[in-house]
Amino acid sequence: MEFIFIIAVVILIIWLITSPRSNSNKKKPKVLDNPRQNIKETPDTPASNASLSRPSSDVTSSINLIKTNKASVSVELHEQMNELKTAKQTDPKPRITVVNTPTPIIESADSATYSEDDLATFNIFESANPLNKSIKGTRKAQWLDKKKETVIHKRNLAGFFYLGEQMESLRGYDPEPALLNPILPASTPLGHQLGYYTDESLGYWPSYSNLSRQCRGAYLDWLATDRSAANTPIGFVFLYFYGLERFVVENGKDDKVADEYFEGIFDEVLRLHNVFASNRSFAGYSANLLEFMYLVKPKLFECRKHKLPKTRHSLLFKLRLSEQIVATERVDDELALEWIKNTDQYNLKTAARRCDVEFASLFKLYYKQKFPEGMQVKPNKTKLNAEYFAANGGIPSVKILLDGLPDPSVLKTPIKRLISIADKVTEELASYSRYLAKADTSKDDLAALMLLPRVIASSQPFPLIEKFKTWAKAIILENDGVTNVSEFWLQTDLPAPKAINKKESELIYNLASFADIGMAPDLRYHHAKPKLDGKLVLFTPGHGEEFVPSHAFNQVGVALRLGAMVANIDGVVDESESSELEKLIAHDEKLTDTEKRSLKAYLTWRLVTPSDNTGLKNRLNNLGETEIEFVKRFILSIALADGNVDNKEVKQIEKLYTNLGLDKESVTSDIHQLTTNSHQPALSRQNSSEFSLDETILALHESQTTEAKNMLEQIFTSDEDESDYIEVVESTNELDGLDQAHSQLYEKLCAKAQWSREEVIQMCSELKLMVDGSVETINDWSFDLVDAPVIEDDGDIYIDEEIVAEIREL
Repeated sequence: MEFIFIIAVVILIIWLITSPRSNSNKKKPKVLDNPRQNIKETPDTPASNASLSRPSSDVTSSINLIKTNKASVSVELHEQMNELKTAKQTDPKPRITVVNTPTPIIESADSATYSEDDLATFNIFESANPLNKSIKGTRKAQWLDKKKETVIHKRNLAGFFYLGEQMESLRGYDPEPALLNPILPASTPLGHQLGYYTDESLGYWPSYSNLSRQCRGAYLDWLATDRSAANTPIGFVFLYFYGLERFVVENGKDDKVADEYFEGIFDEVLRLHNVFASNRSFAGYSANLLEFMYLVKPKLFECRKHKLPKTRHSLLFKLRLSEQIVATERVDDELALEWIKNTDQYNLKTAARRCDVEFASLFKLYYKQKFPEGMQVKPNKTKLNAEYFAANGGIPSVKILLDGLPDPSVLKTPIKRLISIADKVTEELASYSRYLAKADTSKDDLAALMLLPRVIASSQPFPLIEKFKTWAKAIILENDGVTNVSEFWLQTDLPAPKAINKKESELIYNLASFADIGMAPDLRYHHAKPKLDGKLVLFTPGHGEEFVPSHAFNQVGVALRLGAMVANIDGVVDESESSELEKLIAHDEKLTDTEKRSLKAYLTWRLVTPSDNTGLKNRLNNLGETEIEFVKRFILSIALADGNVDNKEVKQIEKLYTNLGLDKESVTSDIHQLTTNSHQPALSRQNSSEFSLDETILALHESQTTEAKNMLEQIFTSDEDESDYIEVVESTNELDGLDQAHSQLYEKLCAKAQWSREEVIQMCSELKLMVDGSVETINDWSFDLVDAPVIEDDGDIYIDEEIVAEIREL
């Protein structure tokens, strides 16, 4: 019995040692780092037949997978799932700790299933015939072209991306940023009705694997659309673009890859460029990729060459420049324009960028004037090496061999010549550009047209100008050019102003000039301005752009003004009086034909416009006795211009003397003094009503009044009406256009090109500002100044130093 008892004890001990331990004493396994733990299985026991048994009532903390004949896996799945759910709620990037089966099961689109834990179950099928043919998914990444579709996280996605779990970047380290990894968690579909969710995980260099769960879901939501939404975060566009770029760079020289793949990508990139070109960065990268595709496959894309968008740092430009110089040693105007736009030695200023079409026209015009046969440039020794720099951070730069051509783009002398032309053009477009920068303005506005440089504005027909020209010529023919200012203003199609100030005056002058119509008064030449309730006198042809009034023009203008005062003294202008004044113009051989037309219109305007002598009287009060004598002598010289003066004219001169604050009783003695010379006999009285002067006395009179003419020219050609202008102070968009807090923030941000968001948050906190609102305020201010944002917010804050420099130049 003892022996049997000992054997029983030994068996019991062995049984205790070998029997399974209670779960309550079992140590928890470590969380798996690998998100895909394969279950070992025998050939006759496939993973698809494996099933999970629910935990028994007395073993609630563990669950066993069905054992195979060689191995078993026991995992505390219940507790791990609870941990995962907690992580999803608190951590935007939870680690995946669930044991997954091997390669996902491939199903047809209509039988797709989704896992409750929001992990991937995806299908790939031909979009044109989704039920007929499936493509087997693998852990290794594969390219889905536009004919393929897949379902990822409950989203049906068309192709043009890499799909899979493993794919290194072309740099050989780090995962490919564009790869859609279906096992990474993503939030449930939300669509884009309220905009797309983004956070700091998108960053400046986005990568799908680095996105937060919510941001990844938003990106998939976008991919499920037609990828054209105006509210698309530009980071999503770049992330999508990375995949297109990766395929082209990696497979561009592979003849085994069908042309249709590249054609589809070309069309898609061109579409993206057209939709999102408002972002300058994306516009440049997308345009460069299209050029790169053309350079790699010129025969394939020759028919699409005309669709290639223009861009700075063009890859094709250097090639065209090199080929043209090798062939002709000349640079034509088209290539010269491309050169100034693509060079690293010059940055186009705001006016050139905002008024791109006008800049191009004027630049080519001035270039042809300076280099009628094209600028001569000889081939240099530096060889041309075109290099493609990808937007995708996982792609290194790609050099393009160009058969040993020279690289004239590095030459400095030719570009200096082009810079001088570009600066001249930019300066001439400055006013036009500033006008277009204001709110509610258009290139079709008359005010905009008036600010255009004449050489390009006159080279194209404008309906409004043609309409005005027809009206003005009818006024000249039918009414001697006389019209009301209000009638003239109706031809502008603009609302009537409250007064004719400088801006309105310039618009009137410019409109007339565009139609080759002259007008009086023209403040630039006649020293008087039109008034809203006054008259204008038109004539043709006009003054022309190069018109500069001569000394004789100014002197005759003074005489006409005083003569019109004399003629208007009694309120009625006799034909004889106007005829005598016209003789002052016709008989002066120093005047050009243009000056005579202008002065005749000015005289007509003076005769139909009531005289206002207030300004003259005030100025005469400040003159000395000698100057007063000069004034009287000059007035009398007008009255005696024809050698005769009658009693009626004497009375008119007396009235003018009185108006000017002079003694009217001295008129008769002043006439006698003017017409008497100690070496000449006194003038003879032909009859009781008029005096007569012989030629000798007239010659003496002319020489004696030379000083008076010069002095009076200074008095009477002062801008009499300048003080009448009602100055309208317009708001300016200078730095003080920002309030004090935003100005301080802007100045701080200009200290360097890149700031972390945390740094900017700290700055804004000190100034009691919000980051997003401050960025928007400063960018709005920058748009008003130079039509471009100065800040880019892509997680970190980037300052465009070129825009900063441009603002400081204003």
